[in-house]
Amino acid sequence: MKRPSLAIARISARGRVLAVAALSLGALALPACEEGPPPDLGAAAPAPTVQPLPPFEAVPASLTRLTRSQYGNLVRDLFGAGVVVPARLEPDVAQAGFFSVGAGRTSISPRGVEQYEAAAFDIAAQVLRPEGRGWLACTPSGPEDAACYREILAPLTRRAWRRTPTADELDGLVALALDAGRTLGDPFEALAFPVAQLLQSPHFLFRAELGEPDADGTGRRYSSVEMASRLAFFLWNTGPDAALLDAGEAGELVTEAGLRAAAERLLADPRAEAAVRNFFVEHLGLMALDDLTKDPTVFVHASPDLALSAREETLRTLAHVIFDLDTDVRTLFTTRTTFVDRRLAALYGVPAGAQEGFAQVELPADGPRAGLLGHASVLMVNAHAVSSSATRRGAFIRKALLCDVIPPPPADVDTSLPEPSGERPTMRDRLSSHAANPTCAGCHAIMDPIGLGLEQFDGIGRFRTTEAGATIDPTGDVDGVFFEDARALGEALAASDKVGPCLVKRVYRYATGHEETLGEIAEIDRLAQRFASQGHRLQALLLDVVLSPGFRTVAAAADTDETPSGEGAL
Repeated sequence: MKRPSLAIARISARGRVLAVAALSLGALALPACEEGPPPDLGAAAPAPTVQPLPPFEAVPASLTRLTRSQYGNLVRDLFGAGVVVPARLEPDVAQAGFFSVGAGRTSISPRGVEQYEAAAFDIAAQVLRPEGRGWLACTPSGPEDAACYREILAPLTRRAWRRTPTADELDGLVALALDAGRTLGDPFEALAFPVAQLLQSPHFLFRAELGEPDADGTGRRYSSVEMASRLAFFLWNTGPDAALLDAGEAGELVTEAGLRAAAERLLADPRAEAAVRNFFVEHLGLMALDDLTKDPTVFVHASPDLALSAREETLRTLAHVIFDLDTDVRTLFTTRTTFVDRRLAALYGVPAGAQEGFAQVELPADGPRAGLLGHASVLMVNAHAVSSSATRRGAFIRKALLCDVIPPPPADVDTSLPEPSGERPTMRDRLSSHAANPTCAGCHAIMDPIGLGLEQFDGIGRFRTTEAGATIDPTGDVDGVFFEDARALGEALAASDKVGPCLVKRVYRYATGHEETLGEIAEIDRLAQRFASQGHRLQALLLDVVLSPGFRTVAAAADTDETPSGEGAL
């Protein structure tokens, strides 16, 4: 029997207005990479002229494709944790640091259409085998049991499409099962076709959150049903459960009380921890650990399992601070509490705490390592295959943790460093020689004084005090604050007045799926003030973002051929 055609016609997701970088909250307008001496970051500057921020302005809606993690999570929610989700799917594209932003700007390629179709039939085959049928609402009595088909497909489609299907849509899926059943003579083989059909539908693959006129008709808001999806994908990184869909269809999620109650329920669920882990994987660039390579002749302790252990250490530490303790997230830069397995314990030179798996440990009070900047995950990702990299580590701190903007180097500049030598044995020595080039000096003065504070950790995060026989100098400064080593750098970041606002901006960007615009800066500023007043607790920030107009309201879409209009556009 011929498979039903995939109902995706290369839907193009509408782009968003880009933020004005110079006005981004907490961003330092850093100098361009051009000729001239390094900037004197400690010099007094004239007081800036304070310009009033424009009032809040919502951005237009866009179709957002499910990320690969959302796709997998939703499939397992529908059919059970044992489903093996095919790995070959349309790849995610990170924009402005997040896959959630790229998902609103990318379409599905012809090859991706084929991959989603193949994945849909693969999943349908798995979940309709005898051992995979636990999700079925009933057992069909035969290949033409229309009533049972409907009983199975109605709740499945509602969860998969994040809304109740229309009568015509459900009738079409039941008719497809009946047609297949008459041909194949087996009800489970017949069910594979409507199951595959709904999994490759754009109603499944895309989040169609387009908005509606608000109650007084003066603006637009996301509908209550659309808010169910927005809440679930932000706080759970998957689709809404039946209870959240019920609340959405009852109109409860357009009121602040209803939205708060729903968000608090979601935050108390274990899936909230999984979603926060996903945010930090993207925020900190930890997805790079999946394919990270290190030269084994240089780093004899490197291995693929070390990278996976390093990521798990970071994510467990984050979950401990954010959920177990529900405390100030800035303690992530100074805490001596971490989670290691035997592999990491050997790298760090501390007791493992458990023969198998991870255990909570306290790093030595007089040791060199504390907080996020002592984690092998961050140190490994921001390094080269054969060496450490003060520049990469400094750039990571500047961009991801402080939200500073670093211009790219000129196209014709040579970014390679001199090889180690007797005269230039350490990274500081080689960078000093490299930065003598006036074309490179400006940018390196922004990044290197920070990254050099982590030079006592090599390219896989192993502590050392010398390089090529020379003593490593880990001193540096960040925005004029001098530090003596990596631990002091962490303390300086924990005290920085830029770290909190930067995290707020990154969370807001991730939650809304677009780079912040000029009309949202005042609202992000308000969220940052609330974040500080509530002790820099991330759970409180997540709730505030959900209740903010940036998450709840939407502008009228521009009149373009690419902009969807209602369900018929899908």
